[in-house]
Amino acid sequence: MQASLLTTLLLPLALGVIMFGLGLGLTLEDFRRVARYPRAVLIGLALQIGVLPWAALGLALLFRLPPELAVGLMLLAASPGGATANIYSHIARGDVALNITLTAVNSVLCLLTLPIILDLSLEFFLGAGQYVPPPTRKIVEVALIILLPVSIGMLVRAFATGFASRMEKPIRLLSVVVLALLIVAAVASTWDTLLAYFAAVGIACLLFNLVSMGTGYAAPRALKLPRRQAIAIAMEIGIHNGTLAIFIALSVLGNATMSAPAAVYSLLMFFTAAAFAAWLNRRGARGADAAV
Repeated sequence: MQASLLTTLLLPLALGVIMFGLGLGLTLEDFRRVARYPRAVLIGLALQIGVLPWAALGLALLFRLPPELAVGLMLLAASPGGATANIYSHIARGDVALNITLTAVNSVLCLLTLPIILDLSLEFFLGAGQYVPPPTRKIVEVALIILLPVSIGMLVRAFATGFASRMEKPIRLLSVVVLALLIVAAVASTWDTLLAYFAAVGIACLLFNLVSMGTGYAAPRALKLPRRQAIAIAMEIGIHNGTLAIFIALSVLGNATMSAPAAVYSLLMFFTAAAFAAWLNRRGARGADAAV
């Protein structure tokens, strides 16, 4: 879980290329639409901040996780969505503009909410609170990886619409290939951690992922949001920024054990999100066939 060529160069570069591709399919009107109808943003933020920490706490208590692993699960719950959520939303034909908006707003809010949730978790599980500085630098890095290439892609679309349209399908295929490579790389780079901690925290992480993604889709649909927005919210709150959680555990708290839930979750979410996206696409295809 230490910094490597994969995490410091190849992963950000791959995500940047894919985010550029996502930008090719977006216009300013997509973001104006989100701003005109802020209900989806508010629902997504309410689920992220008001539901997920309680779900993580419930699972930590239910499975009687060791204190450090319980804190690690709470740290994961407090972390915002990352660039990978935008990619999976694109593959599942969700509202990517909503994803990017949620990621940006959530990342700013987590400068306040993450230290509070983490401090309360340290106090509750370990009996001693600890000042946790806002992870400003990592948030800026995430913003650059997401916003800069998306903005460049949108500029290309504005001035070369034909090129942007032709590249939409190849970029979608590229996203699938890159995600597959990232899964292989993630397994290889965290294999020792997975072996050491999967038995202790794997089921709790899997259930937390399923609860997050399931709630993220079912709650918006129950509240009559469009399907594309429900997909975006499900991916946003189901795919956490595990890299940020691992960074805080290792570099801020100096505790490798606390980084284990994020490492295990980050691997599991690749598979669950892929299965969810495939299910959504099949369901969408059946709906289109029925409408013909």
